[in-house]
Amino acid sequence: MQNLIKRIIGVGVIVLLIVLAFKYCEFKKDDDSIDYNTNLIQQQILNVGKLVVTEGNFSEVITYKNQQKYLMDMISFEKKALIVVNANVTVAYDLHQMKYDIDEKNKTITILNIPKEEIKINPDIQFYDVEQSKLNPFTGDDYNKINKSVKANLAKKIEKSSLKTNAQNRLISELSKILILTNSMGWKLQYKGKTIESDTDFNEDLKL
Repeated sequence: MQNLIKRIIGVGVIVLLIVLAFKYCEFKKDDDSIDYNTNLIQQQILNVGKLVVTEGNFSEVITYKNQQKYLMDMISFEKKALIVVNANVTVAYDLHQMKYDIDEKNKTITILNIPKEEIKINPDIQFYDVEQSKLNPFTGDDYNKINKSVKANLAKKIEKSSLKTNAQNRLISELSKILILTNSMGWKLQYKGKTIESDTDFNEDLKL
């Protein structure tokens, strides 16, 4: 009788050990899966985290005039020039600066901040038909005024052009790589308190 009881206890202990081992392996598998998914997502975000640059070229022709008057405006000395401007313009997003949070428990990636675009205007200014006098020559102040005016005019042209829209489309294309990965893994991607489900959601929420 005692031997039978010992055998029953022995079998019970073995069964218990097998169950515990199975549960441990199952739990370990879940942990491994979470770690793998998290590492994969982090790697994808690192791949996306780069400088996205869109370039454009703009041209304009302006006429600059300035007068210096003396003796109650009876005498004046004018200077003028025809100015041709060719400018290279870049719109860039530095996605290295993007901030995000990974919630492993709820399988959620939250984009906390997307950097604003950086617009750089590099004008090549050429002067033609320059007319000036010794009493009213071109000076550094003139060139500064011209440069400031040129950049202001170009900024208006950029706003009316498709350059910023093209840059935004490239930005969304990069961010969509994160969306595709999270969807394929059963995770959620959030931005500004909303769940991002398509490129259209990015387009509406960025409002660049």
